Amino acid sequence: MNIIEEFIAKESAGGIVLMAAAVLALILSNSPLAPWYQALLHLPLAIHIGEHQLSHSLYHWVNDGLMAIFFFLIGLEVKREVIEGQLSSLTRIALPGIAALGGMIVPAAIYLAFNAQHPQAINGWAIPTATDIAFALGILSLLGKRVPISLKIFLMALAIFDDLGAIIIIAIFYTDQLSTMALTIAGISLAGLVILNILGITRKALYVVIGIILWLSVLKSGIHATLAGVLLGFTIPLRGTDSHHRPISLLKEIEHQLHPWIAFLILPLFAFVNAGINFGSIVPEQMAESVPLGIMLGLFVGKQLGVFGFSWLAIRSGLAQLPETSNWQQLYGVSVLTGIGFTMSLFITSLAFENDALFNHTDKLAILVGSLLSGIVGYTLLRRSSP
Repeated sequence: MNIIEEFIAKESAGGIVLMAAAVLALILSNSPLAPWYQALLHLPLAIHIGEHQLSHSLYHWVNDGLMAIFFFLIGLEVKREVIEGQLSSLTRIALPGIAALGGMIVPAAIYLAFNAQHPQAINGWAIPTATDIAFALGILSLLGKRVPISLKIFLMALAIFDDLGAIIIIAIFYTDQLSTMALTIAGISLAGLVILNILGITRKALYVVIGIILWLSVLKSGIHATLAGVLLGFTIPLRGTDSHHRPISLLKEIEHQLHPWIAFLILPLFAFVNAGINFGSIVPEQMAESVPLGIMLGLFVGKQLGVFGFSWLAIRSGLAQLPETSNWQQLYGVSVLTGIGFTMSLFITSLAFENDALFNHTDKLAILVGSLLSGIVGYTLLRRSSP
């Protein structure tokens, strides 16, 4: 099994576990155990070092702490793909790059069309712009060889661009007031990591220790802490030698070790603490309001129009080529699947609307509905396409 097939297999299985965690959260939120579920989310957890302590609820530890590890993995994957993978040449990145751009612009435009005049709602414009690669590849895996490997690679590369877009959006638009002292410490930590990389040092412990300092300083700086994970991932050396002067890839080693933990623990735990929506408090008419409508249409309509429309323009203009052994119907089916936002959409929602109940959880329900529609329609289209 090559690295691409291994990646797809893990993401597909992880998507199933992710779905199970989300369903469990929904069941608990709508059962007599709902108060216990909420109490668990707000359970305070603290780390004490001398007179200093870092205290947050379980919900915030998952979103600010464990998700930083998820973004660390994204940083590792992006660096590897840029140096020697699917993003290592212009011919390879043209189609997924252009498609991802369309998949961010059109959904955001649809959301803004509904919410541009609502001061509280406008901050959620980025919610429908991302794709959940675990869910999308999980659905593709159900189709077996009916979908060519070239389309799976296209979806993986597109999702990487999506993640990069999300990282840039978070850094620019979802940053609080900045702390100069914390940013200075973060800058020194990052410089130290870069120096380790330049010197070819491959001692994992050094990167871990400085990486923790980087995360703590970014957490206190006002920039979202998950960005520390991305920066740390970019500094891990792809090639080097161990203490016996044997070739080693610290990046690939860490990526291989982290992937199961991300797919089968961290992302399902994130889904468990974020997907718990109490349907009893939602009136059906509320789903026709501007925020949920903008999210649902952004995911289900905007993503497919943006991804397929920009792909069509790129291919017709000669900037890119249709993925090998695929056809237009299959490309459209995959474009519909990119409307499965879930993980990243829920994450951006937690940043855009700090008051979790601001829109009575209709924003989260809209993510589930838009993602579910995209999954069902995308699967149906690909199922009926010629293999």
